[in-house]
Amino acid sequence: MAGTAKVLIVDDDVNYADTTVDLLNEKGFDCVGVHSGREAMDKVKEVAFDVVLLDVRMPVMNGVETYREIKKIRPQAVIVFVTAYRMDELAKDALKEGACGLVYKPVDINRMVSVIERSRKGGLLVMVVDDDANTCETLKDNLEERGYVVTTALNGDEAIKIAQERPNDVVFIDAKLPPLNGLVVYLDMKRINPDVVAVMMTGYRDEMKDVVEKALEEGAFACLYKPFGVNEVMVILEGVISRMKGGK
Repeated sequence: MAGTAKVLIVDDDVNYADTTVDLLNEKGFDCVGVHSGREAMDKVKEVAFDVVLLDVRMPVMNGVETYREIKKIRPQAVIVFVTAYRMDELAKDALKEGACGLVYKPVDINRMVSVIERSRKGGLLVMVVDDDANTCETLKDNLEERGYVVTTALNGDEAIKIAQERPNDVVFIDAKLPPLNGLVVYLDMKRINPDVVAVMMTGYRDEMKDVVEKALEEGAFACLYKPFGVNEVMVILEGVISRMKGGK
């Protein structure tokens, strides 16, 4: 998708929407803002936007309702939901609708640029599954800063439930999980979505050797050994993207 990206900001917070439009235009985008679902529908009838950044919670017509109407007008529209509420049932519904992703306010402008650019390329939906909440949040923050859309789960049951609602492209799975180990979680996810790419993680190289090796035999892409840095993660993801582009 070449050329200047056309971006629509939809948010009932007028100051937020107008400020974001100004900042994105300064970054070289062709960006306009509207402040209601109805205005958004009218605007997408006029313009084929590359990306729509859509607030989840708006009066009269919320983001999910607006999403459905936009998709009727432009089925190929790339839509990213935006919300200030992390524990938001409406936001979860938004993801189930099949949006490209969900990002949380406040979103700094450089991160917003990354989100738009990755969304234009098709994006990658990523899940991190680890019973260590710090690992989940650290990896989530690092990936979101680079424009990826990330969900987390603290155990295997939670991960599988999320995967049933929202198939992911890539899942980072701790090999040692309660109550299911990472191999079982990976195989269950693979049954849900045969195209999912798994990256195993472990801090127990010897203890989890058999689990990791079996996962790799079953098609897992790689294994990251803790502690690892964000650069190692990015190398893995670039490899995943290359494989996807190659159709392998």
